[in-house]
Amino acid sequence: MTTTLIWIAVALVAIGLYLSWTAGRLDRLHARIDAARAALDAQLLRRASVAQELATSGVLDPAASIVLYEAAHAARQAEEEQREVAESELSQALRAVFAESAQVEAVREAPGGEEAARELTEAVRRVPMARRFHNDAVRAARALRRHRKVRWFRLAGHAPFPMAFEMDDEPPAALVDRVA
Repeated sequence: MTTTLIWIAVALVAIGLYLSWTAGRLDRLHARIDAARAALDAQLLRRASVAQELATSGVLDPAASIVLYEAAHAARQAEEEQREVAESELSQALRAVFAESAQVEAVREAPGGEEAARELTEAVRRVPMARRFHNDAVRAARALRRHRKVRWFRLAGHAPFPMAFEMDDEPPAALVDRVA
């Protein structure tokens, strides 16, 4: 009888340790999602800021400046529910403005244009990486949260179900091809 109680106690302790380890892993994944989302937000803000700065610099023609400024402003001011759409529209505006390498060369030849073009190139390259890191963390947390043990024992607590950030983040070919 005593041996059976000891084995039951050992089994319960082992199950408790396993569930605690799983809950800790899930908590770390949620922290990783938060950090990746903050990094993504920073990169999106940087891209919109550089695009706005370039649009107001007078380097671009007036029509391109207006298109780029409005898209960047909309991306910076978008509510969370509309953020993915606004960021996708900024990507489309960047591709429209910098569709040809002649436009990029015109920006580079203007005073301060080389620095502006370099900053924009870095910004549009970092957004897809930041989004990929965020979505990978979301995918890992979702996979763990789908397990029965996580649902049955409510190991996720009250944390919201993680959502991926889906947007069009393809950079303008004329900007990226020049550096690559």
